Amino acid sequence: MTRVKYRSNDIDLIARMMRAEAVGEGQQGMLMVGNVIVNRTAVDCLDFKDLRTIRDVIFHVQGGNYSFEAVQKGSLFYRPARDVERRLARQVVNYWRQHPSKYALWYFNPPAACPPTWYGQPFSGQFKQHCYYEPEAGTCESVYR
Repeated sequence: MTRVKYRSNDIDLIARMMRAEAVGEGQQGMLMVGNVIVNRTAVDCLDFKDLRTIRDVIFHVQGGNYSFEAVQKGSLFYRPARDVERRLARQVVNYWRQHPSKYALWYFNPPAACPPTWYGQPFSGQFKQHCYYEPEAGTCESVYR
């Protein structure tokens, strides 16, 4: 069972993004970042209403900038995917989900402690340096599928 439709080049995109955003947090941290990408692809709400593919999510532009900083600034993102990251990417599209990223649509690596909300969305938990945020109750039921 898969959570979203994907092609082999989508696996490479997720793999490259997971490495670029969370390689320092090990495989678990990379899985959590990948889960947020899959969540954004699977939902039909908020800022992600019109995103239907993994490519749409990764290259999504908001406020004149890419949603993921690694697309704009990350040299790691532009290196070829490695086998270990491809394996992790296949896990997240094939239904891997775990707290605190299980229902998260956002994450970031703050310079201090995780704030209780981020852009009005509630904190769902932290894994190593990344803080994860779920949609506010009643605003995105599709994230729970």
